[in-house]
Amino acid sequence: MAAPQGPLSPHLLIYKPQLTSLLSIIHRATGVFLSAGALLLCVWLMGLAMGPDTYSGISVYIRHPLGRLVLLLFTFSYNYHLCNGIRHLFWDMGKGLELKATYLSGYVVVAASIALTAVIWIARV
Repeated sequence: MAAPQGPLSPHLLIYKPQLTSLLSIIHRATGVFLSAGALLLCVWLMGLAMGPDTYSGISVYIRHPLGRLVLLLFTFSYNYHLCNGIRHLFWDMGKGLELKATYLSGYVVVAASIALTAVIWIARV
């Protein structure tokens, strides 16, 4: 006897991706990335505490272009997660839940995240 088939809905391949769903997925992904980044931050701090030789060994990885890319993505993840978290706080207060306001705030979150990341990387001279 064949096993009964359950419903296919909601199925990710059926629905067209929307800004709100994409931003929700990105919010979760940045949260995971920030958790991994916190571990890297702990490694960096341990290297700093262990002395100049250990710190210089860790700095080699940080100064590498791939290390710089990870730091850039970490900075963007932090800014995006912060901005989107503020957006969710407004939603929790019942503000900005209309469809037009939701899309507008989504675009603002993305733009603010990129702008904050750019400001931080430019100002780090």
